[in-house]
Amino acid sequence: MLAPGFADPVHDAQRTFRAVMDALARPGLARRLEAGLEPPVPLTPELAAIALALTDADTPVWLDAGLAAAPEVAAYLRFHTGAPLTDDPARAAFALIRDPARCPPFVRFAPGTPAYPDTSTTLVLALDTITAGEGLRLTGPGIDGTTRIALAPLPERFVAQLAENRAGFPLGIDLILTAPGRVAGLPRSTAVTES
Repeated sequence: MLAPGFADPVHDAQRTFRAVMDALARPGLARRLEAGLEPPVPLTPELAAIALALTDADTPVWLDAGLAAAPEVAAYLRFHTGAPLTDDPARAAFALIRDPARCPPFVRFAPGTPAYPDTSTTLVLALDTITAGEGLRLTGPGIDGTTRIALAPLPERFVAQLAENRAGFPLGIDLILTAPGRVAGLPRSTAVTES
């Protein structure tokens, strides 16, 4: 039996879209994300909500190993979004990552092209926690001075990979970070350093 999608597809998708756009516009400031979904495990409600709101038949999606190993996840995403699934991270518009500690190196994802930097991959990571006011130091567009955010778990060399990603601006990946009931954004323009 296929798990249901949004109860109110239009308004729930709009609410999710707004939360994600607000999170990317104000990096490091976590927003509430009430998904109201019970997708097949190991897909989290937050990953599912973002996929349902942001992907469609024109946005290839890459799944990390844990998600790809669950055929129910692929069936759920195909039915509710129509998004094609790809095995190649460099061809993905979105990458859903349930196990951030085992995330492939960021350079394996599409950084966009000089003519079309918007063709990069957006990584959507399912974290256990997003805590404001401590941890990593963020500066850049959308941030008044600096802000701090603690994230766990993280990919290897997270800060170094983000610095390498930012060095190629305007090319580079963007990150949408989720935790239970929360979403935060790290666009490619954000500078991230250890506290």
